[in-house]
Amino acid sequence: MDNRYVIIMAGGVGSRFWPLSRNSRPKQFLDILGTGETLLQQTFRRFKEICPEENIFVVTSAGQSDLVIEQLRIEPSRVLGEPFRRNTAPCLAYGTFRILKDNQDAIVAVTPADHLIVKEDKFREEIGKCFDFAKEHEALVTLGIKPDRPETGYGYIQADQKKPVKGFDKLLKVKTFTEKPDIDLARKFIESGDFYWNSGIFIWNIKTILAAFEKYMPETFSVFEEGRELFGTKQEKNFIGKAYAVCRSISIDYGIMEKADNVYVKCADIGWSDLGTWSSLYEHSSLDKKGNAVIRGDVMSYENKGSIFNISEGKVAVIQGLKDYIVVDSDDVLLIVRKEEEQNIKKYLEDLKKSSKEKYL
Repeated sequence: MDNRYVIIMAGGVGSRFWPLSRNSRPKQFLDILGTGETLLQQTFRRFKEICPEENIFVVTSAGQSDLVIEQLRIEPSRVLGEPFRRNTAPCLAYGTFRILKDNQDAIVAVTPADHLIVKEDKFREEIGKCFDFAKEHEALVTLGIKPDRPETGYGYIQADQKKPVKGFDKLLKVKTFTEKPDIDLARKFIESGDFYWNSGIFIWNIKTILAAFEKYMPETFSVFEEGRELFGTKQEKNFIGKAYAVCRSISIDYGIMEKADNVYVKCADIGWSDLGTWSSLYEHSSLDKKGNAVIRGDVMSYENKGSIFNISEGKVAVIQGLKDYIVVDSDDVLLIVRKEEEQNIKKYLEDLKKSSKEKYL
């Protein structure tokens, strides 16, 4: 079990959860669900039972390293600060080479910091099986979630039902990846029964992922290989600054997973959501008789239906006549938008930048 490691990716900005999620404190550092734990703390706790705590590393924005240390009470040496945001491939190259310095036989699980897992016991069971498989095979494994609706905001994995792995239930070879299809294609995926949502959770042994970086992303591999002996030393921070300056921004899905021929999917029922939007939070919230969700605050609701409300403490909100709306009050910002239009939140943020209102981001 000491060869089990985890990389938690905690560098996102969570812009679709604005205005609650801000540049200074993105959603992974918030108690979005009202459970008493931030999403990052939940993620960290889930893995502590299946991996030694000292083997858990967190990659985050350098400016938020102190926030990670404060929330997790983790050793600073296990918080890897990124000088720039470069998407998930450089993030995982950094984490992988850092772990390599400690253990060349590591089996590594990779997870976003801000996802919801309802069935935590089942999740740990499934991850344990993936660790066992990755230990013995040159395989890149991803957790796949059986879709229950034609969702256009998720990536999809097509599994080869004819190639199950013997001895591992619902572990299949991957045929294709598809990024965020339109609604018609998403419906066809559901009908076929061969497609699963891509959870963004991966498991592999360190030799296999390093070989994949070398084969499919040789420039990135060379950059980090050059500083191999500097990881875990005082020179690491300076080296990472130079490395990130020349790394291209690309996801691990585009950079490796969609190209590799040794990718497998473990089909899992773990009560998963990426909590990417206010609407996804609504789907996992308690609703009143009219289908409204009050996430936080004192709301007097009249003739509202299918809406989600998040109101700052110390205020009373009287709201009437809204159907399928998102209402978020966050001290200095008030957001009121139709749920079906929430994809425009990123556009609104761009407009704020253009209007020199960066302090509200």
